[in-house]
Amino acid sequence: MAFLRFLMGFLALGTVGYLALVLVVYLSQSSYLYPSASEPVPPGAAEKAGFEAVAIETEDGIRIHGWWKPPQPGRALILYFHGNGGNLLNRAERARMLTEEGRGLLLVSYRGYSGAGGTPSEEGLRRDALAAYRFLSSYDPARIVVYGESLGSGVGVRLASERRVGGVILDAPFTSVPDVARRVFWYLPVDLLARDRYRSIDRIGAIGAPLLILHGEEDGLIPVALGERLFAAAKEPKRFVALPGVDHVGVLEEGGLPHARALLAEVERSFASAASGLDRR
Repeated sequence: MAFLRFLMGFLALGTVGYLALVLVVYLSQSSYLYPSASEPVPPGAAEKAGFEAVAIETEDGIRIHGWWKPPQPGRALILYFHGNGGNLLNRAERARMLTEEGRGLLLVSYRGYSGAGGTPSEEGLRRDALAAYRFLSSYDPARIVVYGESLGSGVGVRLASERRVGGVILDAPFTSVPDVARRVFWYLPVDLLARDRYRSIDRIGAIGAPLLILHGEEDGLIPVALGERLFAAAKEPKRFVALPGVDHVGVLEEGGLPHARALLAEVERSFASAASGLDRR
């Protein structure tokens, strides 16, 4: 009898501890999903990198920050959404790489990032993406190529499923937040706990523009298998590039850039062909 009481007490204590852990993870999940770099960007940093600093107001009154460079004639225009650990400063080299052939780029940071107000959330980042898209409203959507990196892939997939674009590049994308979280918190009911889900797997089929997915085979954060599942759910035209020996953060720099440029060139040819057809009418 004494042993039974001990066992029941032990199980009760374990249950209380488990429920406390579930509560802690539930309440702190935003800090895992959005470890934002909230420090303001130093004045002149955009100009030093060859861009113009811009402020973009969202429909709910948040002013987010971006770096902007218009495209040269006939070149594509990249709308770049960075990952959850990114910001304007630490994506400056990527912005330079993507624009060095005359292409335009709007590198946008989210609410709560790079000195912007507000608190990140899935709906908030959707509004940020829509505001960035509106910023480019003077350009033909057929020139716009969405580039979504890691968390930004979820932002980019949703935007491209709801608005017209000329192409989509996804860098280390995922199917959904619970699918990623389950690898770390395998002992928790993550499907029940996740507030922000970014279910790209449910939305990518609505994208009709040419799609390129880049994924490092040694990605320890978002396994390449999730990128492959997302690719399988997408429509043609599409291409998947697995990069041997590449981890989560080096996709563009360690082999992805030529493939990204090929997709951008494809969009430019398509846009030029359509414009030429209109001129002949």
